Amino acid sequence: MDAGRHATVLMSGGIDSAACAAFLTAQGFWISALFVDYGQAALKQEQAAVRLLATALGIEVRELSFNGAAPFGPGELVGRNAFLVFAALFANRAQSNLIALGLHSGTPYYDCSPAFIDTINRVVAEHTDNAVQVIAPFVEWTKRDVYDYFMQAGLPIESAYSCETGGEPACGSCVSCLDRKALEC
Repeated sequence: MDAGRHATVLMSGGIDSAACAAFLTAQGFWISALFVDYGQAALKQEQAAVRLLATALGIEVRELSFNGAAPFGPGELVGRNAFLVFAALFANRAQSNLIALGLHSGTPYYDCSPAFIDTINRVVAEHTDNAVQVIAPFVEWTKRDVYDYFMQAGLPIESAYSCETGGEPACGSCVSCLDRKALEC
């Protein structure tokens, strides 16, 4: 494969990151998924979902684990996406020319905004002599747009997991569960 057409997609097991991987695959990129265990409450469910979705997409999954932090619960995790981007940069040793996130509009968190993508992209470019770019192809799309793309791509919705609490069944009240309720999925 052409190294210039390689993208690392940060996958969480949810609709957005899986749709991002499918989107870039359709654009002709060779995709590898990266799942990061950072102590999230839904670790086991997210990890299983990433593996199922990666199989459906026919892509490789690499996993990183960071130990020592207290477990994280639901809600905003300040700096999470910046941490994940730098984890990917570090893990890839800057071998992938793209690091992709499935961010979409309508999320109030700074690290889900176009401004974040611009800022993190500048920092990553400086670290890599412009060899690596951070992208979020859906950053202007709505959650409904991303969901519709996920479904059009033929991905198995039953394989995706989005509850921030790690509940089995899903809690139904965290932001991610409320998103899925609104989408009726």
